[in-house]
Amino acid sequence: MIPLQSLTPKDIVVELDKYIVGQSDAKRSVAIALRNRWRRRQVPSPLREEIAPKNIIMIGPTGVGKTEIARRLATLAQSPFFKVEASKFTEVGYVGRDVESMIRDLVEIAISMVKEEERKKLSGLAEANAEERLLDVLLPSVGTPSGTSTPGTGVTPSFVMNQDGNGSALILPDKEKQEDSTREKFREMLREGKLNDRDVELDLEESRSTPMIEVMTTSGMEDMQSNLQDAFSKIFPKKKKKRKVKVQDALKGLTQEEMDKLVDMDTVVSEALRRTQESGIIFLDEIDKVASRSSGGHGPEVSREGVQRDLLPIVEGSTVTTKYGMVKTDHILFIASGAFHTCKPADLIPELQGRFPIRVELSSLGKEEFVRILTEPESALVKQYIAMMATENVELVFEDEAIDELAEIAVEVNEKTEEIGARRLHTVMERVLDELSFDASERGTEPFVVTAAYVKEQLHDIVEDRDLSRFIL
Repeated sequence: MIPLQSLTPKDIVVELDKYIVGQSDAKRSVAIALRNRWRRRQVPSPLREEIAPKNIIMIGPTGVGKTEIARRLATLAQSPFFKVEASKFTEVGYVGRDVESMIRDLVEIAISMVKEEERKKLSGLAEANAEERLLDVLLPSVGTPSGTSTPGTGVTPSFVMNQDGNGSALILPDKEKQEDSTREKFREMLREGKLNDRDVELDLEESRSTPMIEVMTTSGMEDMQSNLQDAFSKIFPKKKKKRKVKVQDALKGLTQEEMDKLVDMDTVVSEALRRTQESGIIFLDEIDKVASRSSGGHGPEVSREGVQRDLLPIVEGSTVTTKYGMVKTDHILFIASGAFHTCKPADLIPELQGRFPIRVELSSLGKEEFVRILTEPESALVKQYIAMMATENVELVFEDEAIDELAEIAVEVNEKTEEIGARRLHTVMERVLDELSFDASERGTEPFVVTAAYVKEQLHDIVEDRDLSRFIL
């Protein structure tokens, strides 16, 4: 992955272009916002603390790339990134999630991210320690009673091999040089994989999970579930169990244990909290679902304005309590998105509108964009289906005219029924290739060519029947 500090806004747009067609304004806005995260960290204090993130709200119909931008941004950000649907939240006092829970989830993601980085840094040392522990098992010191654990290893010798590899008892002279020489020969055999099929018996931590606790209560209390889970993990600590495994599996298990011992969780937590506060990003999807419609209403909308008011302090900057410590949200970047079909951004309460100073409108997609979506991105739909059929030894070929026809039909169905953007391409492609997908395993190696005529044949009746297309496409 390209280091974030070397990614200019133009570079970020280029990376997003690999997966997302069009929507240059939205890409430009998130690229600037992401670069500003890095710029702010280069500014000396105390001015750095005064630079607030410029939150973004993306407006556009479903299926035009809002969520895809968030997904790809997560891989580029190299920062704690959390995507959540605003419709999951509810006002305090109603059953549902509390808005503060997204900050706790962001911290958990940061913990996992930093922990994984530490594990990679320590992987060499952990593997070396695991190798030494395994060698202690395979070649216990002279004088170690049979069937007892080698001191400091937590493992029980199960066999000792002769140098010819027959597994019988090996009697070594009481000479340090001889022991070192034999140990090095075993180390060489272990690294070359010559011992992989041998069995050893050792004590490994059980992977038994703690009891699952689920708390059904009003919002603001779901953190209790996490606290109870931690309490039970202490009541039921991990136990070691004597297991007989292959040497290669034993090495993996011991490496895992050594890695867990080497990782300093205090350092991990401290760094994760810092990253969350300094460079965390939260993507609030479906923000329009918590907007009160202009005409007002009752029933399901009773807590919508309450959710917006609960979001206000989080977006503006407040302190949230997590089980790892206090987290300030002043410099967390919030990117919101919504289709706003039945309402408009102005229906959000004015205070929340002011917290999202940058607004970007994403445009609807037409035939030209659909053709590009089908063919250009690295994970284009056409490439996906070709790869899947190749697993059945079927060479799938799409003619250019067939791709044009697929795009045209997708646009037509969107106009006649509901507008769901590029997601319509998935339903159209599935319908066109339905027969091939069913028979692929029984076909020969002859190429299967998708032509414009074949596309029309598969979809003509459905497209013509408007009522049927609502159900099928």
